[in-house]
Amino acid sequence: MRTSDSADIPRIDAEAAPRRKTEEGRAQGTLVLIGGACSARGHAMRSFLDIVDERGGRLVGITAASGDEAESGRRWTKTFRSAGVRDVSIPVFDRRDRALDERIAESIRGAAGVFLGGGDQVKLVTALSGTRTCAAMHELHQRGGVICGTSAGAAALSELTMAGGEVDEEGNLVEQYIGPGLGFLGFNAIVDTHFSQRRRLQRLFLVVAANCELFGIGIDEDTALVVRGHRGEVRGAGGVTFVDGRDTVRYDNADSLKKGRQLTLSHLRVGIVGTLHELNLRARELEELVAASTGNDRN
Repeated sequence: MRTSDSADIPRIDAEAAPRRKTEEGRAQGTLVLIGGACSARGHAMRSFLDIVDERGGRLVGITAASGDEAESGRRWTKTFRSAGVRDVSIPVFDRRDRALDERIAESIRGAAGVFLGGGDQVKLVTALSGTRTCAAMHELHQRGGVICGTSAGAAALSELTMAGGEVDEEGNLVEQYIGPGLGFLGFNAIVDTHFSQRRRLQRLFLVVAANCELFGIGIDEDTALVVRGHRGEVRGAGGVTFVDGRDTVRYDNADSLKKGRQLTLSHLRVGIVGTLHELNLRARELEELVAASTGNDRN
């Protein structure tokens, strides 16, 4: 991965890109990616909690993305209990404490699901990568458990994560970052959250234009993409936008884009997936269209 000047868009070097998962041996579990600002009793969060309840009800939360992990943990504990979750544990995570890392990992091994709270996705990935806790999360997902992330927690679940590329409160452009994620969601997908509410379509355009093999997924607030295998169903208050540049882009100036110049490109595939519709992540298309093209009810 190359670093960028303030106006440059990072491109993925082939040797720096994470190793892609094969279709064979893909995890049997469920991913619930929420675009942030979810309510305890909304359909997005219920998509996660209903699966947790079906699998025994034990939930482990991690708030390492937050600037105040303990306070965030207390708030989420209260939220989950108000939603009817009785067995919830949200410890303060410290990767330097190996004994704590092993205790949390052991707790996850016996859990029905893991929840990742919001904050800073780069901070979250840095905290969890290479830990026993993260390995236990992957094991849980492999054997059928559910992993949920909201906001930064959702953005961190893909093989690559993105941050920055926006103007901050002082009016300064924050450097665009693309780096390793936690590796749960494959398909060359990269996830953006708070999507419609923070008008992030341009940001996703920039990243996909510079890295056409990526599949951009933008998730609205209080909205979940519930992923099983290669299909993701949309649930909640908003929608999911997808941006695909693989084999479609005819022109872009992402390589030469400098401060003060605007992106020029042709031509991306963009779609919006509404509630209770499915996105086929492998085909990068609505599941209804994939099924119709193959003559099958399910692909």
